[in-house]
Amino acid sequence: MKLRIFTEPQQGSTYEELLTVARTAERLGFDAFFRSDHYLRISEGDPGPGSSDAWVTLAGLARDTSTIRLGTLVSPATFRLPGPLAISVAQVDQMSGGRVELGLGTGWFDAEHTAYGIPFPPVGERFSRFEEQLEIITGLWSTPPGETFSFEGAHYRLADSPALPKPVQSPRPPIIIGGFGATRTPRLAARFADEYNLPFHDLGDTELAFDRVRKACEAAGRDPIVLSVAQTVAVGADEAEAARRARAAGHDLAALRANGLAGTPAEVAEKIGRFAELGAEHLYLQVMDLSDLDHLELIAAEVLPHV
Repeated sequence: MKLRIFTEPQQGSTYEELLTVARTAERLGFDAFFRSDHYLRISEGDPGPGSSDAWVTLAGLARDTSTIRLGTLVSPATFRLPGPLAISVAQVDQMSGGRVELGLGTGWFDAEHTAYGIPFPPVGERFSRFEEQLEIITGLWSTPPGETFSFEGAHYRLADSPALPKPVQSPRPPIIIGGFGATRTPRLAARFADEYNLPFHDLGDTELAFDRVRKACEAAGRDPIVLSVAQTVAVGADEAEAARRARAAGHDLAALRANGLAGTPAEVAEKIGRFAELGAEHLYLQVMDLSDLDHLELIAAEVLPHV
């Protein structure tokens, strides 16, 4: 099991704060630093300096870190055209020396689209656009140098694209698709993804979702892909410290124990082990208080060695 740090910068953070967390995670031996891709604070509260653009941030982190993997969980297909997104991710992959991963989804938060003038079509159209984006991005990256790529879909048309630049990673940066959808999500994950992620669900839902993706991969004639989960985390050396960190994440400790990863290091390590038994290979630890670097230190010292 590889532990990855997952942040929510739209809740209010600066680049310097994100860089500090990323460098701390790198120093402590976490596998990756991921961030959400949102343009608006999701819950009530002080927006701080406002949100930041995910791929601009990751470009900076690509140059300001050296070993930790970097990515989004997940970028909405509504935010960007597929051709320019393929260029941006490939360039950040070059800038990082091949450490980038692309999480891509349909988009769901209508308020941020309204706030910044981004079209937000109905869910059926969003899924259709999402599938075409996956075809285009993977097609551009896989086109051999010197050849061109064309695509004709219901929403996007590319003609004789030079399909440049190319990412460093071969055959491409890993693509992550997530969600609990019963039909379309497993099908798209089996067709396009290198990793399937289930965010913020319990063990029972995780087992069900993983099984659907395994069956979809079998039906598609491909080997199983990497399976992962995301969970809010609040670890404390004692009950009071765990409760304080749960509150900082916007949760009650008892509820987070049941529906996330909370409590003592031993409790959290045990529950992580149960996700591993279901087949999870990556676990994204959602940390909400970016100023609490001691939290990362404790997880690295008392949980990471046991998973």
